Parts: sequence; structure tokens; C-alpha cells
Amino acid sequence: MLNIVSILLGIISLIIVIPSTIPLLGWGNWFALPLIVAGIAAGALSQSNGGRNFCLIVGLIAVVRLSLGGGFI
Repeated sequence: MLNIVSILLGIISLIIVIPSTIPLLGWGNWFALPLIVAGIAAGALSQSNGGRNFCLIVGLIAVVRLSLGGGFI
């Protein structure tokens, strides 16, 4: 059950992260990061690793985008 919650949080975060790759919309990643962390936590508590790994990949995309834009842009 927690794996499904983790996957759903990852999908919601991915929906926020994809448009945030456009220049000047990088601030959207700051809204996605708490959801990603919650998805990682839920995935870590589940028996499967699929949801946790999905959230880790989405989190990596968000962090790389934030580092490229200096955290704001």
C-alpha cells in the first residue's frame, strides 16, 4: 500500500517537475521537493523498492535542474 502512495506522490511530483525545466519556472521544483521526500519516505517503509526508486529519479531531475539554475531560475 505504501508503495502505491509513493508512486502516486512521484507522479504528482513529476507533473510539477516537468514544466519546471523551462527557464524562469525553476521555482516549481521547490514545491515538488517536499512531495518527493514524502514519496521517498513512504517508499522506504514499503516492502517494494519501485516507488522509492521512482521518487529518487524524479528528485535527481529536480535537484540537477535547481543546481543548473542556481536555485531560483
